[in-house]
Amino acid sequence: MHAMLSLAIGGPETLELTECPDPQPKDGEVIVGIRASGVNFPDTLMIRDLYQMKPPRPFAPGGEIAGDILAVGKGVAGFAVGDRVLALTGFGGFATHIAIDPTRLIKIPDDMPYEDAACFIFTYGTSHHALKDRAKLKAGESLLILGAAGGVGAAAIELGKAAGARVIAAVSSAEKAEFCKSIGTDETIIYPRDMDRDAQKAFSGEIKKLVGSEGVNVVYDAVGGAYAEPAVRALAWEGRFLVVGFPAGIPELPLNLTLLKGCQVVGVFWGASTVRDPKGHLENVGELFQLYAEGKIKPRISARFPLAQAAEALNMMQERKVMGKVVVTMD
Repeated sequence: MHAMLSLAIGGPETLELTECPDPQPKDGEVIVGIRASGVNFPDTLMIRDLYQMKPPRPFAPGGEIAGDILAVGKGVAGFAVGDRVLALTGFGGFATHIAIDPTRLIKIPDDMPYEDAACFIFTYGTSHHALKDRAKLKAGESLLILGAAGGVGAAAIELGKAAGARVIAAVSSAEKAEFCKSIGTDETIIYPRDMDRDAQKAFSGEIKKLVGSEGVNVVYDAVGGAYAEPAVRALAWEGRFLVVGFPAGIPELPLNLTLLKGCQVVGVFWGASTVRDPKGHLENVGELFQLYAEGKIKPRISARFPLAQAAEALNMMQERKVMGKVVVTMD
């Protein structure tokens, strides 16, 4: 097998393509031949030891895969050689093979391409959990998405529209705004890369121009940093502010705003929720497959890289140049 390994703490340039022995299944394990691996922001943090999960080195980044079962260990039920599956691996996905606990596998429909499957569960799972379980988004409500052109943001646009919400995409460039329009957002706002105090006030004003003086019902924040406060200031009474990620930094919010608006600041830790509520997770996965079958959601893959160029995929991610999803392929 081949794997793109993190051998030392550092950026994508520290990864090395390495040949390793093929894994063999232990009791209770299966071996998956990986066809594609989705690229996500946590991958860029993990190789720098900046993520909450710190695998022992050497390890391959890549927390989301799709492929075929190649071998099944003793005691495994419900899966067989040849099954097409996706999985959340945490890490290990930038490789041609992986040994994995079958409880982490989900069978994929026969007509779902491997690339779609590898870019499906992390973004749509996060955004569906955020909007359905945490925000309890209702038809007719307004939804503002910060970082709307990224993977989870694009998924939130589609899911927000499927839920009947009015969706506003906030992004950093005209190109990203056009991308969001192409996948169904109702409105777009372009915010500056440098968000000083004047820019914050202007951003809040732009939001209120679109939704009215009462404010926006739900904010989905996949950016953080200085962008969070103006979005909270634009919340409606009993609005919900979803904390999804903070590539721009961990925001500092004046908590008096939560009192004045009667609003909620709600954390979205989808990975932990799948462990704490596996039944709810499987229900959500079933709903997502149904939405995919109906054509209401589909991963927007904007770039593809072979395994040997996985570092380029991570560079694109950490530089916030990604629109939709990026995938690493093993063919």
